[in-house]
Amino acid sequence: MVAKQSLPEWGVALGRSREGRSIFGHRFGRGPAAVSLLGGCHADEPVGPRLLRRLAGYLAGLEADDPMLTRYQWWIIPHINPDGELRNAAWQDPDAVGYDLGRYLHGAVRELPGDDIEFGFPRDPGDSGARPENRAAYDWWRRADRPFVLHASLHGTRFAAGPFFLIDRAWEHRCEGLKTACREHVERLGYVLHDVERHGEKGFFRFERGFASRPDSKRMATHFEERGDFETASRFRPSSMETVRSFGYDTLTLVPEMPLFLLPGVGDTPGPPDPVAERWYGRLDAWRLELSRGCAPESITRAATAEGLVTMPVRDQMALQWTFIAAGLRQVHDPRDG
Repeated sequence: MVAKQSLPEWGVALGRSREGRSIFGHRFGRGPAAVSLLGGCHADEPVGPRLLRRLAGYLAGLEADDPMLTRYQWWIIPHINPDGELRNAAWQDPDAVGYDLGRYLHGAVRELPGDDIEFGFPRDPGDSGARPENRAAYDWWRRADRPFVLHASLHGTRFAAGPFFLIDRAWEHRCEGLKTACREHVERLGYVLHDVERHGEKGFFRFERGFASRPDSKRMATHFEERGDFETASRFRPSSMETVRSFGYDTLTLVPEMPLFLLPGVGDTPGPPDPVAERWYGRLDAWRLELSRGCAPESITRAATAEGLVTMPVRDQMALQWTFIAAGLRQVHDPRDG
């Protein structure tokens, strides 16, 4: 029997959050290429951290000669935002099969733009103004002694027609195999891909239905400058994707956007404006208002279900997130694939 791998960084504390909670990272494997996986930047998006915690447990149990450990070195931060996770605990049951809309609308909390962990990484090693969570991850990544070939920041979206996959624009013409794998898995599960045309707003350039470029910190700042909010614009720092690419490698960066809740008909007209989406957002605003006036969350959930809103199962969200990561690794090994 081959001995299990040594675990020099299984559950190591990378640093502390603003409120003093530990941020943990896990490193596995001895392969020549590094893979970075990050969850929790938006604490109202719980599925990414759930997948990464399961993945860390899986990797910890592999034999030392398993190909996943000899091909790659895995750098995993399941949840970079423990303060936000605690604030959202009331609706984020750790074993939920799917999340409850009424409880979500009543209890979801996330940081405001400009204080967003995803766009809060240090501008350079001397940037002491970055959040401690971001500094902890940044300092850990800088210890890598091999190239990061892939970085995925596992996000979600609250409401969409279906899965949405964001890919580094530098890889736009080298990702056909990646897109094919994701598209086919979405179809097998019976979903439709989300679609939107934002013409580069915040860095979102549409590739095709279901696929777009990931957001960009400079374009995010420009968005707020154009609205006259220069204070918020000035607070944007590099994203995790930009940070990992800044280490000098042609890293493929990915952002899966799996919806917690599916809105039928959205994206049939790839707005904005999308008339179906606008109707749904109007209903969601009305349900939030009812909750603020004391309506029970379960009543909102029943009403939304009756109108056709669907909760996306966590299992499917995680399966598609993993498909995106695994297909990304295959794409890195053969950029001509597809």
